[in-house]
Amino acid sequence: MRTKERVLTILLVLTVLLTVGGVIAHLMPVQTLSAEEMTMEIPKTSAPPMPMLVDNPYVIADIAELASPATVFIAVEWPMPEKPQVEQNRPHDPFNFFFDYWFSDPFFSPRQVQPSSAGSGFIIDESGTILTNQHVVGNLGEGQTITIAVDANGLEREYKAEIIGSDSRLDLAVLQIINEDNHKFPTVALGDSDSSRIGEWTIAIGNPYGKDFEHTVTVGVLSAKGREITIRDKDSGAANVYKNLMQTDAAINRGNSGGPLLNIKGEVIGINTAVHSQAQGIGFAIPINVVKEVLDDLINKGGVQKAWVGIYYGELTDSIANQLRLPDNKGVIVSDVVKDSPAAEAGLQAWDVIRRINDKDIFTLNDVADEIEKHEPGDEILVTVYRAGEMHLLPVTLGNMPGHLR
Repeated sequence: MRTKERVLTILLVLTVLLTVGGVIAHLMPVQTLSAEEMTMEIPKTSAPPMPMLVDNPYVIADIAELASPATVFIAVEWPMPEKPQVEQNRPHDPFNFFFDYWFSDPFFSPRQVQPSSAGSGFIIDESGTILTNQHVVGNLGEGQTITIAVDANGLEREYKAEIIGSDSRLDLAVLQIINEDNHKFPTVALGDSDSSRIGEWTIAIGNPYGKDFEHTVTVGVLSAKGREITIRDKDSGAANVYKNLMQTDAAINRGNSGGPLLNIKGEVIGINTAVHSQAQGIGFAIPINVVKEVLDDLINKGGVQKAWVGIYYGELTDSIANQLRLPDNKGVIVSDVVKDSPAAEAGLQAWDVIRRINDKDIFTLNDVADEIEKHEPGDEILVTVYRAGEMHLLPVTLGNMPGHLR
């Protein structure tokens, strides 16, 4: 009897425990979710996916491999100056200044220094046409000797080259390799700098600090466009202003001048030209579209052609118009005429009022500039001027604007 009671008691206790456990489980939150439920709980974002740069991790290496053979080292030797430059042929010593100042050294004699310069360039035509900076090679007729070091498969040698065109204002020069054996040189393609975007990858190739570091490849981004910098000429001291430059943080050092700045497609979008002397990672390049605009002139005419009249002119105010007894304030007033200029030869004078150029009425200063820019040196234009109560029609043969006036 007692055994039966014990069994019933155990069964009763188990029933109570199971009932209480079920209630507790029902009241507690569920800690696990099915795979389907977990998927539905993931929040969705509305931000678009970030674009991938390229699928090829070696794209920059591929571009460098293709462009490097067309990138050349340029060495220039200049005629000896009339007043010899001398250099102490002695070891570099931090205390040299002290000893040079107080003592003369009988064991070292000064020697004359051969003026030279060096930089980079790149080939744009199979015949050996090269683009570079004017400040690297100078101008035609200055007596310099130019040597081009080519490092392309089967063409690893030095060639002589000559200048066929240059422009100091734009800091551009075109060279032609003296290609007696009619070699076909590797080239690089010219891109579109106008379509380049701030933040896009840029690749610079050149010869920083000489031939020992030839074909150095550096990478950065296009930092800005439309920059303006002023560089003072080391010889004349004149300040040269360069406008509309591209800024990049791809490392550009001395010797990179004239080398190509490439985009991620391997196209040249600029010509490396200068670095900021007081900053790191700030270099500048001439947009390749600027080069394209003047390339034909540089190659075929030896320099950039810019139509020129040879006058200084200003706005025609109501006060001046009344003083000259003009019926209106249409036109611009000539303030001065450059001596021996096309305007001077045509008979333009100070205080002439330019009313028309060809069949275009002139109202603003920009109207004059726009009409002149439509023409080339050698073209003839008809200028209608008001002078002392009379109208005069003067034919003017346009000249080529001198470089120092641009």
